[in-house]
Amino acid sequence: MKKILRISLLVIISIVFIWTIVFLYQKSEKKPVLYNTEKPFISDITKKTVATGSVVPRKEIEIKPKVSGIIQTLYVEPGDMVKKGDLIAKVKIIPNMISLNNAETRLKQANIKFKDVKLIFKRQKELFDKGVIAQAEFQKNELNYQSAKEEVEAAENNLQLIKEGVLKKSGKATNTIIRSTINGMVLDVPVEEGNSVIESNTFNAGTTLAIVADMNDMIFKGKVDETEVGKIKQGMDLMLRIGAIENDTFYARLEYISPKGVEENGAIQFEIKADVKLKETQFIRAGYSANADIVLDKKNDVISIKESLIEFENDTAYVFIEKEEQVFEKIAVETGLSDGINIEVISGLDTISKLRAGEFEEEDEKEDEN
Repeated sequence: MKKILRISLLVIISIVFIWTIVFLYQKSEKKPVLYNTEKPFISDITKKTVATGSVVPRKEIEIKPKVSGIIQTLYVEPGDMVKKGDLIAKVKIIPNMISLNNAETRLKQANIKFKDVKLIFKRQKELFDKGVIAQAEFQKNELNYQSAKEEVEAAENNLQLIKEGVLKKSGKATNTIIRSTINGMVLDVPVEEGNSVIESNTFNAGTTLAIVADMNDMIFKGKVDETEVGKIKQGMDLMLRIGAIENDTFYARLEYISPKGVEENGAIQFEIKADVKLKETQFIRAGYSANADIVLDKKNDVISIKESLIEFENDTAYVFIEKEEQVFEKIAVETGLSDGINIEVISGLDTISKLRAGEFEEEDEKEDEN
């Protein structure tokens, strides 16, 4: 009996030992790698670069006064539409005391001289009428009289200009009334009534009274990196995406590329400008930030695959095509245009080919079953 128990125990131990060895062997054996497959597809491939910038009016004019003084009246507010010649503001002149004193002194001296010349002219005229003096001498006195009279008028005009900026004979305040020089919208009025303003001259830019722009003629002004500027040229189409206007695309045409770059944050940037095509119902506020997609090249309805499916060796592109189930063959393909995600396949594949993709995982199987 004891012998039977001993033999049975040895058999059980042997079985357990053998099963452990088999289990550990199966556990250590690698499972065959399974791959997902994908097919080529027909798609449009667009190669583009992105430029960042803003949309601004092509013509943005600063209206400045012709005389220094104080804003007496403002006739416009931001958002108003104006035409060329419309009133912007009226400036009240505050005369310079030195200039005013000189002008008043000049007028007094001119009047004194005119009175003296006038008396002499009257005496000479009486003598000329009686035939006492010759005509040549009388003409000389008449010329002095007319010159003195003009000097008085000039002194009066000078004093009037210094006080009010208006000539008496002009009949209207040409310098104190500021008018718009273009048709457009008033974007900004940086002054208020009562503010002092400085005239625009050769030594001073002058105070800006208003900024007027034509909002129907907008341009995109942006920057392009030096690595991309050589790939673009005038006449290219741009697609604008404006952050403040969702679900709407604007189109533009590139019309200017700066010949000189500017360093910004360690990179050389080149300025570009593009004419924005606006529809009648579209309105863009000045200064909206925008991103422009510049189409460098485009191909329609070509055989495409994901660029991640390609392996490159030297200058040759390869893909793994399925010959039998989970049996793949490495073949060379000729590629074309790429947009960074999908790439054109010129030769080597058709739309029924199956290509090796990522490794097959249990989670993928579960998702397929669901």
